Amino acid sequence: MTGAEALRLAVPRLAAAGIDGAARDARLLLAHALGIAPDRLTLHLPDEMSAPQARAYEEALAARVSRQPVAQITGTRLFWGLPFRVTRDTLDPRPETEILVAEALSRPFVKLLDLGTGTGCILLSCLKGMPVAQGTGVDISEAALEVARENSRNLGLEGRARFLRSDWFTGVSGSFDLIVSNPPYIAADEMSSLDPEVRDWEPHQALTPGGDGLDAYRAIARGAAARLMPGGRLLVEIGPTQGQAVAALFAAAGLEDIRILPDLDGRDRVVAAAKPGAADRCGYA
Repeated sequence: MTGAEALRLAVPRLAAAGIDGAARDARLLLAHALGIAPDRLTLHLPDEMSAPQARAYEEALAARVSRQPVAQITGTRLFWGLPFRVTRDTLDPRPETEILVAEALSRPFVKLLDLGTGTGCILLSCLKGMPVAQGTGVDISEAALEVARENSRNLGLEGRARFLRSDWFTGVSGSFDLIVSNPPYIAADEMSSLDPEVRDWEPHQALTPGGDGLDAYRAIARGAAARLMPGGRLLVEIGPTQGQAVAALFAAAGLEDIRILPDLDGRDRVVAAAKPGAADRCGYA
């Protein structure tokens, strides 16, 4: 069977399983099974598939029919133009999180803290864009931290990134001119409505803190000022209905210059704030 023939059979199979973007996913999984980059797939569609390649494609399709995310099947997700390893112990990096990275890189920084680092995609993308900076990523999951460490090695950033197990700020010392986080923010009563790819395959402790979904922001608001340099920035990703509530938490904690930033669809996506004071040390080694 050629790659083209396998692809023609795969697309309706995924569509029948309720997969949005069935054609896209079928192509990504075929490229993975063939061991080639997705942008090279068209060149190889006329080729006969080997038995191991056909078997690998069947296994990948079966996993996708069960609603396992493509990034978990292939083990990789592109984020900020960089490849990140993804496992069931980490969130699958989302394109909207790049809004946070873009805002982080809009001003210089030299000491970065990423709370709930997961794959390390935010921390490592920020370090790639700020070559003089050093970063610390923390997570409560040791399995996630191992993935982040691997990603830092693969991206050549192990000399500028360190990772440690911590429940928010509890294991963190020192001060930073930038703190970032994409914390769990889904309310408990919203979990059942999530897509199966998220609800059934991604780590729940990275998705929801329970209750109203705001507990992580409460913890970050309580601890941020003690770890920020004067003038240092705090950037957090939020759910699209949480902007005003998170902004209020940050204001109550004494932070200033609070802004709510939209994503490309116009939905609230990031809350930015700063610690009062002149930023004399921020952005300078």
